[in-house]
Amino acid sequence: MGAIGYYLLRPVLYGIAYLPFPLLYLLSDAVQLLLFGVFGYRLKVVRENLRNSFPEKSEAELKQVEHEFRRWFCDLMLETIKTLTITPRQVNKRISVEGTGVLKQYFEAGQSVIIVMGHWGNWELGGARFSQLGLHHLNVIYHPLENKHFDRLFIRMRTRLGNGLYPMKDTVRCMLRDSRKLTATAFIADQTPSPEHAYWTTFLNQDTPVFRGTEAIARKLGQPVIYLGIDRKKRGHYHMRFELLEAEPGSTAEGEISERHTRLLEEDIRKHPAIWLWTHRRWKHGSRRQAVGNGQ
Repeated sequence: MGAIGYYLLRPVLYGIAYLPFPLLYLLSDAVQLLLFGVFGYRLKVVRENLRNSFPEKSEAELKQVEHEFRRWFCDLMLETIKTLTITPRQVNKRISVEGTGVLKQYFEAGQSVIIVMGHWGNWELGGARFSQLGLHHLNVIYHPLENKHFDRLFIRMRTRLGNGLYPMKDTVRCMLRDSRKLTATAFIADQTPSPEHAYWTTFLNQDTPVFRGTEAIARKLGQPVIYLGIDRKKRGHYHMRFELLEAEPGSTAEGEISERHTRLLEEDIRKHPAIWLWTHRRWKHGSRRQAVGNGQ
């Protein structure tokens, strides 16, 4: 989609962003019926992921998780658009926070931190809520979009309440540049890396490659690692939980931090499976044996 498409779509996006929350969720229900009910968006991927992740669940249980996921996924899309106009008061009202003591401890000690999380809950609203804590300055690692117009729009979504962004390829350089500032750098660590450079583990009953970057940077820079889970308590309301994962990353063994944050995310997903990104082809590289066999 080029510049013309962007300028045609922009007023639609802002129109959605200015909707009050009750109307936003009515629209989300309509989008869900169209996206999944009519077009069947990635339903094959969703069902395969759920079946492989939860072999112990019955077909009826899997259908229920899928139904809840479909509603949450559309809510997530529209809530993300809502970040174009959401106010600090709305953010504070809709997202409760637990465990800020661990952040405050490092903030008062003048220590920057690394935050590791997954695509569970609503990470976009979570970032907006973090900006209101009055502690570290949050920088989120992101992958720039090819379309420069939409890239600027997404940058505005994520920075308008005070957060910053680090382009993925420049993460270490940006962290070193800001080393004299009190920062929290957020890594969303459940994406799919190249299998040949990954840490391999078992995640949701499947061989899974995990980015090594989070732990490698934590050990290189000596920044404590804090896990963040963002649960959904009810529609439009979330709860953020900060938990110290590792105070001294330099003392850990290779793969230890990756293993631990993967286990915490897995526990959260098992607790509330419908609010993870099941449309993502997380296991597209197959098993570790297949990756090695393919020369990867």
